[in-house]
Amino acid sequence: MTMQVFVRVVETGSFSKAAAELGITQPTVTKAVAEAERRLGARLLHRSTRGVTATEVGALYYERSKLVARQFDEAENVARQGQQEIAGTLRISTSVAFGRRVMAPLTLDYMREHPLLQIDLGFDDRYVNLVEQGVDVAIRMGRLADSTLGASYIGMNPWVLVAAPAYLAAHGEPRTPVDVAAHACLVYSSVQGDARWHFRSAQGEEHAVPVRGPLRSNNLSTVLSACEAGFGLAMLPHYVAHEALVQQRVQPLLQAYALPSQEVHAVYPSPKLVPQKVTGFIAWLQRRLQGSWWLRAP
Repeated sequence: MTMQVFVRVVETGSFSKAAAELGITQPTVTKAVAEAERRLGARLLHRSTRGVTATEVGALYYERSKLVARQFDEAENVARQGQQEIAGTLRISTSVAFGRRVMAPLTLDYMREHPLLQIDLGFDDRYVNLVEQGVDVAIRMGRLADSTLGASYIGMNPWVLVAAPAYLAAHGEPRTPVDVAAHACLVYSSVQGDARWHFRSAQGEEHAVPVRGPLRSNNLSTVLSACEAGFGLAMLPHYVAHEALVQQRVQPLLQAYALPSQEVHAVYPSPKLVPQKVTGFIAWLQRRLQGSWWLRAP
């Protein structure tokens, strides 16, 4: 238990945050760390008004303790597996849009099925270092870079070209990818940063269309709102546009052409000794995100 406490103090940078996550009191956390320092005869943490950080010795102890703590969690999960229970804390990282629209409702469903499990769900569009941040599993879009991380394929994330009826009434509807270049286009800059939209015909012909318009944003909800307001065409993940499509606030365009799609992966710190709470969650996600998941409620 002392090692687990120390690991969470280092990862959270706070005695109080570690205590809250572990469900114990702050004095208990402080006492556990002090006992470890007394037993080892070395200072493990620098303490200041801004928080706590590991000393040089503490950093080495943290790396070893983290491995032991993970193995301890795995041992507990194996023991619980015989009773068909998943428990402990599962730390999940995902992007803001996918997290809010897809992962949040899915996670609530998973919590109902596993009442002994505590979820820490973090939203961040920046790259998250799983080991440094203590993340158990991250949901990532697109092709994965080679790394030592473990990864499991979850499903596909298709995109759709849309526009508001008012915009189309005023400016007409594009009939081919070439027509798109003449329209006002709302660019999601995190993916289409080169200001080119890509289309593929049923015959396999590729079209890379240069686009420009009144708005570029790295926030998908903002791009959708501008599209609904009639400012132009938008290329969006289908899960982002789904509700607006159902309610006819926007309509799909160029449906005879395929748009780029992204693979969805669950990524975890190591492909070895993966905790059962992680493998169980991933298997559950794969079932929920199979087929055309973006056309139905999570």
